[in-house]
Amino acid sequence: MAGKSLTQTQVIQKLSELEELPKKQVKSFLDNLSQLAYKEAKNGFVFPGLGKLVLVQRKARTGRNPATGETIKIPAKKVVKFKVSKTAKDSILGEAPVKKPAAKKAAPAKKKIAKK
Repeated sequence: MAGKSLTQTQVIQKLSELEELPKKQVKSFLDNLSQLAYKEAKNGFVFPGLGKLVLVQRKARTGRNPATGETIKIPAKKVVKFKVSKTAKDSILGEAPVKKPAAKKAAPAKKKIAKK
């Protein structure tokens, strides 16, 4: 890893400077955005430009206790996942978006004319 991640205070400070807004207003906005995401995550919540919070149902499965090696049953459960958008992924990884070449249409077959 390159460096330490930004703290909440640092994020608020940077956004406050970029948008020329008071820190209290920026903090309030971020708090409200978080609360909205918590309420709407069960239906899927999109953070524009970043990704989407989704609720996923995991199936029951068997696993192993790492301490004893004993097999155990892991019950089904709901989990929250964050799916990163392709744009964010490409931007963070520094990869240029790959454009697929357009499919070429086959030229119509030429009819052979029988000579007499």
